[in-house]
Amino acid sequence: MTDALLDIRGLTMDFGGLRAVDGVSLQLFPGEIVALIGPNGAGKTTLFNCITGVYRPTGGEIRVNPPKQSGRRIDGLPPHRITTLGLARTFQNIRLFNGMTALENVMLGRHCRTTTGLFGAIVPGPAARRQEQETIAASFALLEGVGLAQYADEVAGNLPYGAQRRLEIARALATTPSLLLLDEPAAGMNPQETRELDDLIVRIRDEQQVAILLIEHDMRLVMNISERIHVLEYGKLIASGTPLAIRNDPKVIEAYLGEECHA
Repeated sequence: MTDALLDIRGLTMDFGGLRAVDGVSLQLFPGEIVALIGPNGAGKTTLFNCITGVYRPTGGEIRVNPPKQSGRRIDGLPPHRITTLGLARTFQNIRLFNGMTALENVMLGRHCRTTTGLFGAIVPGPAARRQEQETIAASFALLEGVGLAQYADEVAGNLPYGAQRRLEIARALATTPSLLLLDEPAAGMNPQETRELDDLIVRIRDEQQVAILLIEHDMRLVMNISERIHVLEYGKLIASGTPLAIRNDPKVIEAYLGEECHA
């Protein structure tokens, strides 16, 4: 059996007397699109923050098995080390460098995969110049892939909202991840933009060979593209399964979905 790309065992996160994540265990395998859903305050973003090194978990462990690398435990590692191991994320609130162009934002994402040191940046030799050109070309190709080539030289803060969301995805992809974590990628999008995002996420998985774990409240998007869904409530994992199983799970309907999935 293929090793889990992400393997979380008994993960717990406490903030003082509040337990935000309570003994969560889940796995994600290469090539999967998996959704994490639940009410506001269920612990979804806290779980993402534990996976990506923003928080050091109180208990449990997180392991990754990147392609062609030895598996290792990552809980407690700083975010930049976790990024080099093939995990990248977007945020619920867009975090672009608004005064830089779209192309420059994506180029920054490539930084962890370049080898030019400080001296090479100050006094660039042939190797540094070649690497810079490769970075520009790769970054522009990522903009093309998310439909933003026309905005390459536009300041990021001037882009339409939906374009800013896609730019953040392109910047995350610039780190060449094996696992992409998307925190509410459809938040604030209109129905047309959400349909386009559906297609984009599936295309990223298929073309870039990237597994995807997403937090999302748009149930139509979740049900359309996810192979498996995990449901959190008050920090606990209350259900896991296929979209069909989750749609019909009485615990999930009571805790979160209500009648909206049957509408």
